[in-house]
Amino acid sequence: MSSNAATHDDHDHHHAPSGWRRWVFSTNHKDIGTMYLFFALFMLFFGGAMAMVIRAELFQPGLQFVSPEFYNNMFTNHALIMIFGMVMPAAAGMANWMIPLMIGAPDMALPRLNNLSFWLLPAGGLMLVMSIIAPWVGGGTAVTAGWTLYPPISLQAGMSMDLLIFTIHLLGISSILASINIVTTVLNMRAPGMSMMKMPLFVWAWFFTAILLILIMPAFAGGVTMLLFDRHFGTSFFDAAGGGDPVLFQHLFWFFGHPEVYVLLLPSIGVLGMVIPTFSRKPLFGYKSLVWGMAFLATLGMVVWAHHQYTVGMSIWATKYFMIGTILISIPIGLMKFNFIFTMWRGALTFETPMLFAIAIILMFAFAGVTGVMLAVVPADLQYHDTYFVVAHFHYALIPGAVFGLYAGVFYWLPKWTGHMYDEKLGKIFFWWTTITFNITFFPQHFSGLAGMPRRIVDYGVQFTEFNTISSLGAFAFGLSHLLFLYIIIKTIKGGEPAPAMPWEGAQAGTPGLEWTVPSPPPFHTFETPPEVK
Repeated sequence: MSSNAATHDDHDHHHAPSGWRRWVFSTNHKDIGTMYLFFALFMLFFGGAMAMVIRAELFQPGLQFVSPEFYNNMFTNHALIMIFGMVMPAAAGMANWMIPLMIGAPDMALPRLNNLSFWLLPAGGLMLVMSIIAPWVGGGTAVTAGWTLYPPISLQAGMSMDLLIFTIHLLGISSILASINIVTTVLNMRAPGMSMMKMPLFVWAWFFTAILLILIMPAFAGGVTMLLFDRHFGTSFFDAAGGGDPVLFQHLFWFFGHPEVYVLLLPSIGVLGMVIPTFSRKPLFGYKSLVWGMAFLATLGMVVWAHHQYTVGMSIWATKYFMIGTILISIPIGLMKFNFIFTMWRGALTFETPMLFAIAIILMFAFAGVTGVMLAVVPADLQYHDTYFVVAHFHYALIPGAVFGLYAGVFYWLPKWTGHMYDEKLGKIFFWWTTITFNITFFPQHFSGLAGMPRRIVDYGVQFTEFNTISSLGAFAFGLSHLLFLYIIIKTIKGGEPAPAMPWEGAQAGTPGLEWTVPSPPPFHTFETPPEVK
C-alpha cells in the first residue's frame, strides 16, 4: 500500500498541472476549498450590493431610486445569492479544506466529483446573472416572487424565471454531489483509530448538514420542475384555474426551505465547537450531547416546515402539530448554547477575533431563538406573518447564526490556509464594526414589524420612517465593514507574520497546541482551574 502511495506521489510531483490548469482541473481538496471560499467572497459583495439597493430605496418613504419591479427582483436575488452563492459555498470551502485533515484522510473520497461540485457553482451563478439582465435584453418581466418563488407570481414571470429554475437545478446538483462526497468521506476515509465519536465537532456538523441536503434538495428540485411544466407544458400542478393547488408548491418549497436554515446553521455550530474549546483552553463540555443535539435538531428541522404557512388555511390539528414541533426545536438549540457556555466556564479565556465572533453568536442568536418561539405560536404568528418582524427574526438567525460563524472560522483557520497570521487589531475592529452595525440595521425592524409594516413592499407609511432611516444607515455601515474584511484577507495572503506550527499556542488543556487535526484530549475534571498558559 505504502509503495503504491509513494509511486502515486512521485507521479503527481512530475505531472502536477500548474497555472490555470491547477485550478480548473483540480482534484485537491485544499485547492477546491480555496476556490469555494473565493467564490463565496465574490458573491458576498454581489448579494450585499443588492441589499444596499434595497436599503437605499427604503431610506425614506415614497419611490426614490428604483422601480417596484426592480426592487422586488433585488430582494429575490439578494436572498438566493446569499444562501446558495455565499453561505453554502463558504461552509463547503471550509468542509473541503478541513474535513480530510481532521479525520486523517489523504483527500476527499471522490476527488473528481469534488471538482464537478465546485464548477457547477459558477455555471449556476452565470445563469442567475442572466436571469437578472434578461428583462432588459430580451424583454419580459423580472422574477419578483421573492426567494420562495410562490405561484401564481412565478407562473407569470418571463424568461428570467426559466433561467432561475435552471440556476436552482445546477446549484442543487452541486449541493447533492458535494454532500454525497462528504458523507462518503466521513464514513469511509477516517484514519485507523478515528472512531465516529472521536471526530471533531466540525466534522459531525457537516455530516448532518450533508445528510439533510441529500434528503431535502430533491423536493425543491421537484417543485421547480413542476413549476417549469406548468409554465411551458400545459400542466396545472399549481395553477388553480386548471384544478391545481398553489399551496402544494409552498409545501414542497418549505419542506426544503426550513431544513435549509439548519443547513446554514450547522456548519457554524461545528466552527463554534472548534473555536470555543481552543480559546477557553478546555475540552468541549458535553461532546456527545452536542452530537446528539445536532442529530435531534436535524431530525426535528425536517418535520416542522409548515410553520411558514399558518395563514394558508391548514386544519387546526395540522397547525397544532407544527406549532408544538417548532417550539420543541428550542430544546436542542438551548442545549448547544449551554454546552458552549459551560465550555467557557472557568476556562483560561483569551479574546482573539474568532472567540469574539463565537461569543457574539451565542448572545445574538438568542434573539433569533426568542423571536422564533414567538413566531411559532399560531395566534401570534397570524399577526407577525409577512411583517418586518419576520425579516428581523431570520436575519438574527442567519447573520449571527451562519455568517458570523463563517467569519469565526475564517479568522481561526486563516493561519492554516495561508501560512500567515492575520492582523489581530484589524480583526477586532472588523468584529466590533460588524456587530454594532448589524444590530443597528436589524434591531429596529422588530419594532416596525410589530407596528405592522409589511415586508417585501417597496413603499411604506410615514409612521415607519424613523425605524427605516436608522436601519438603512446601519446597513450602509455594515456593508462598508466588509471592505475591511476583504483588506484583512488580502493582507494576510500577501504575507503577515509567518504562522507558527501551532498558531493558537496552548490552545487545548493538556496539549501544547491547537486542535485542528486531532480530537480533544481526555478531559480533566471540568471545573478545576485549567493549567496555566505558557
